[in-house]
Order: sequence, then structure tokens, then C-alpha cells
Amino acid sequence: MSSPSTSSTAGLEIGRGSRWLRESVELLSSMRFAIALLTIICIASVIGTVIQQHQPPVNYVNQFGPFWADVFGRLGLYAVYSAGWFLVILAFLVLSTSLCIARNTPKILADLRTTKEGIRESALQAFPHKARGELSLTRDQALARVQELLSGAGWSGKAQVRERGVMVAARQGATNKLGYIAAHGAIVLICIGGLFDGDLIVRAQMALLGKTPFEGGGMIRDVPAEHRLSPSNPTFRGNLYVPEGATAGTAVINLSRGIVLQDLPFSIELKKFVVEYYDTGMPKLFASDIVVHDADGTKTEAKIKVNEPFIHKGIAIYQSSFEDGGSKLTLLGRPMGRPGAPFEVKGEVGGVTTLSSGADAKNSFQLEFTGLRVINVENMAAEAPSASGADVRKVDLVDSLGQHLGSGARPSGDKQLRNVGPSVVYKLRDAAGQAREYSNYMLPVDLDGLSVFLVGVRDTPDQPFRYLRIPADERGTMDDWMGLRAALADPASRAEAARRYVRQAAPDGKPELASQLETSVLRALTLYAGDEVVRKAAPSAGLQALQDFIEDSVPEADRARTSEVLIRILNGGLFELTNLVRERAGHAPLQPGDATQRFMGQAVLSLSDSFAYPAPVVLSLTGFEQIQASVFQLTRAPGKTLVYAGCVLLIIGVFAMLYIRERRLWIWIEGPADATRTTVTMALSATRQSLDNDKDFDALASRMLKP
Repeated sequence: MSSPSTSSTAGLEIGRGSRWLRESVELLSSMRFAIALLTIICIASVIGTVIQQHQPPVNYVNQFGPFWADVFGRLGLYAVYSAGWFLVILAFLVLSTSLCIARNTPKILADLRTTKEGIRESALQAFPHKARGELSLTRDQALARVQELLSGAGWSGKAQVRERGVMVAARQGATNKLGYIAAHGAIVLICIGGLFDGDLIVRAQMALLGKTPFEGGGMIRDVPAEHRLSPSNPTFRGNLYVPEGATAGTAVINLSRGIVLQDLPFSIELKKFVVEYYDTGMPKLFASDIVVHDADGTKTEAKIKVNEPFIHKGIAIYQSSFEDGGSKLTLLGRPMGRPGAPFEVKGEVGGVTTLSSGADAKNSFQLEFTGLRVINVENMAAEAPSASGADVRKVDLVDSLGQHLGSGARPSGDKQLRNVGPSVVYKLRDAAGQAREYSNYMLPVDLDGLSVFLVGVRDTPDQPFRYLRIPADERGTMDDWMGLRAALADPASRAEAARRYVRQAAPDGKPELASQLETSVLRALTLYAGDEVVRKAAPSAGLQALQDFIEDSVPEADRARTSEVLIRILNGGLFELTNLVRERAGHAPLQPGDATQRFMGQAVLSLSDSFAYPAPVVLSLTGFEQIQASVFQLTRAPGKTLVYAGCVLLIIGVFAMLYIRERRLWIWIEGPADATRTTVTMALSATRQSLDNDKDFDALASRMLKP
């Protein structure tokens, strides 16, 4: 930040005042101090780019851990550009640069007015570019020739007549030094514009007018006046959430310790929100048809698209994003614990209701509807055939036990993107306040040649969803599977299924073998259902229970054979149990075949996984009425004029410093006024040495000294 004519990094020196004042002014106006401030601002900007700003606190805790999340929060790294220390550094940079300009501008302006024609003729010999020659011209003729050549080459100069001759001092590219003033002034303008349009004015109003951040919840209209800013606020940047068919007139300004509400001089009505998608499911266009209602009753219609804002009364309205605006949902609840009849649940996105799974209040859950996705594009490329899900007789118990609630759609090398239909996202919060998030697809999805319902769950927002894959029956429902799970929990149904299996599989005339087989089938079903405890320390169900039983009861040498036999009779028992369920529902029994084999194979795995499903009920989406909402960003930014002016000035300054070369030329015409011959000495000085200087000087010297 120093003058271009000096390499000193010292600041402005004042001759009055105390020593503390003189040293402070010198430090603030020095180049080393300004560079240090710029370095800190650059580091802070990198941090603000790497760390996502203005995210929920829980996201930072999950990412950095409780200790560092708290440390980074106290340092203001989650809102770097509005942090107090960042604004203070920016203000000091403005002050330092302004003092630098004040220190160097008089020197630069004085230098622009000086042609330095008083230089001694002997000093010309010290310049790297110099030439000397004799001309058969009088002094006046030589001076006229010099002036003509300099004027034609774009030099401006001044002549000084001396006793022994004439000294001509010329200059080219004087505006190079003005580039330094322009670049430094641009920094000041941009920083002032940034301070004015940032949180500084909002913070000042809050401090002077007694406003405080709001950290609670509830309706916007119920927020007290001490958390609201006047519509005449000169600068702000806030977000406005407007559902379709609704009107809103209060923007939300996010601060590090809460929010403040910005009342607008108008209200915005969202008539229609339009969104178009790419094949990948990403939105390629979203726009809002709005009506702006002024206080005097005037209405103005506009269409807002991304990067195409609408400006009204000095406030720019940008299309920021879109969200669900409270879509109406209809869901069917199916109990996963105790057998029970399905029940209907109605609600809307953003709403809350209560689900009770028993008379005890501890068994009640708070159901929070958090989202509706109408379009879900997934990669449905087929994978290589796998035996693990096609035939339960080939299931490896050890490998399959680690696959509980796996990924919903596994990727492969080739992509087949397809919209798999709507999904609903909700949370179930227990009496202790702990919540899990669930994401369930409305329609069955084809995976590996099998139609399954994807029922997802995750414990924290930073985790991916893990999906339970429920096979769909031939009617495209999960009724058979849900009925099978309920029947599995019923001892009478398990006994009936065991008897039916024995009638089909036991050889005739061997009642003892039939009785043993029935006992084995019934015990396999009982173990699988979790009604027989194998290990009291860690009760289990599903395939894990069978694995525990084999490890505790069967010698290691016989475990592989016993595992295969146990899986066979379990498969047969579940097949008969499924047909028993279908018979009770009035449907035809399943017939042996590939489709039935795939259904039963997935049913065995998903039933086993369902015992790890952490919810007493599965909610599936049966209907919805989508209501979308736009999120607008509203800005009143008078400082942008200063920023734009600063950018233009910065471009001019950088261009002047880099592409305009400042050069000085001295020509000494020596000889008496009445002499017929004169001696001409030339010398060139440039701020930057280059081959162009050598070339231009040689060309000018050859023309100037031409006999």
C-alpha cells in the first residue's frame, strides 16, 4: 500500500501529538499493516468457503464433534462474513488504505506536475539508456526537430534554456501513477460498500434501538416488536418463505445468535410455483409467479426466475430456492410390533400429531411430517444375479446377518436413471424426546428383478438412510408381507403352518418322522419369530436367532449341514404360513415357481431385517395434495453502487499499473545559439525495464540523431 515512487513500507509520519498517537498513525498507514489485514481477510474467506455457513448447530456437532464445534462457534466461523472480528478487520483495512492514499496522493500529484527539466546534463551519463551524436543544425533548428519528433511519438515535454544549451524533459505514460490511486481507492469503496450492506448497519440498529435476536419458535405474527426492524431499514438481506396461494410480508434475517424479523413495505403473494427437472432428478428451472401488494392497495404482477430478480421500491427480490408449502398427506399405518389392524393417518408437511401404541403414555410417539418428494430419480441399473436373495435354501446365515437395513438402491457401473415415484419423510419422537427420521417410498421399486417397497430410517441427519426392502405381492401391495409378519407373531398360526408343511413334506406311513418334522418346523418358526430366547443376555430374532441356536446347540463340524436343513424347513414353514395368510384374506395360494421363489427369498431376509427396524409402525403414503412454496431472498443494498464503482475503478487502476508504462526522456542540446553545429545527448528512464524500452529508445535515437 505504499507509494509507487518508493520502496519504503513506513506509514504516515506526523510531527504533532503524543508518541502513542504518532506511532499508531504510522502503523495504520503502513504497507506492512495493510498486507497483514489482507492476509487475515483472505484466510477468513477461505474458512468461510470450506465451512458451510449458517447451518443448524447439530450439523457442526456431527461434523467436528462437541468440543471443536463449540470452539469454532465461539470464534464465529459458522458466520464468518458477519462476525464482529471480521467486520472490525474490514473497518481497519478501510482506515489503513485511506491513510495510505492520504500519504501518497500529494506525492503522486506533485510528481505528475513535475517534468524534472532541471536535471544536470552530466547526470544523463548515469542512465542505462543513453545516446549521443552531432547534428549539422543550429540550436534552434535542433530544438524544433526534437519537439516535432517527441510530439509525433506521443511525448509531452518542457524545454529549459541554459547558458550552454537547452535541456528538454519529456514524459510518457504519466497516468500509470494514477492507477495506484485508483486501485487503492477501489479497495476503500468496495470495503465501505461491504460494510454498509453487511450486518454492520443491522447490528448498529439493534444496539441503538434496543433490538434483540429472537431465539424461540412459533408464528411470525406473534414475535414481539423488540425482535423486528422497521420497513425503513436502509440495508438488509433476508429470506421470505411463501407457500402457494399465501401472502407474506416479513423477511427473516439470520444472525449468529438467532434471527430478527424485517417488516417489508409490501407483501408478496405466490400465485404459482413452477419447477422443471433434468433426467437426473435435479431441478433445471424453478420460477415463481407473484403479486406484490403495496400498502396503498396497488398490485404488481411479476415472474421471478433464478438470476432474474424483480426490483420493487429499491428492494431486489431473488428466487433463492423452494420447499414444501404444507402438502396434505394421507398415510396408512401398519403395526410392526403387536398384531393390529391398519389405520389411516392424515396430516400436512410441517405438522405434528400423536401416535399411541398402547395405553401407557411411554408407548406414545410424536409424529412429525418433515417432507414430501414427488420425484425421486434413482439409478436402476441391473446387477449381476446373486443367489443370496433368490432362494432361501442358498442363504448363508453368517453373511446375511450383516445386511440388516442396507442401502435402498445399490449403484453399478452402468446407469439407468428412472423416476421411482413419490416418497414421504417423517420423524417419530418418543417420550424422552429422541427422534429418528424415516423415508418411505409410495410405490414399489424394481430391484434385481423383484418389486420391493423401500422403507428407510436413519438415526441422525448426517447419516444416509438405510432401507428395509419389503417384497410386493402380485397386487403391488405389502399386504402379504405384513400379514406374514403378523401371523409369525401368532403361536396358533405358526402351529397350523407347521402342520400344513408336514402334510406336504412328510412321507406316508411314518408318523414318528412326521411328528419330529412338525416339532422342528414349529421350533424354527418360533426361533425366527423371537418367541424362544436362546441367549438371555442378548435376545434375538430372525436369522440371528437361528445362528445363535446353531452356535450354542450344534457341534462345529455339523453346523453347515444343520444350517442348510434349518433354512429349508424354515422356508417351507414360511411358505405355508404365507398361504395361510392369503387364504384368510380370500386370495389364491402361491404356486411354486421362480416368482414365488424370489418373493419368499426376499421375504425371509426382510422379515429378519424387520426385527431391527426401530419403530412400532410403518407408515406408507397412500395419497397427497402437493403444495409448494418459494423461498425468496430480499435485499436492500445501497452499498452495491459503491461496490460497482469500486470494481470499475479497480479494473482501471490495475490496467493502468500493468499496461501503461511510465517513461521519462531527457535531451540535452549543447552549443552556442549562433553555432551551426550542435551536440545532442539523450537518456531514458523507465519504471520497468523491458525489451520494448530498448527497441523504442533505439528507434527514437536513430531518428533524433540522424545527420
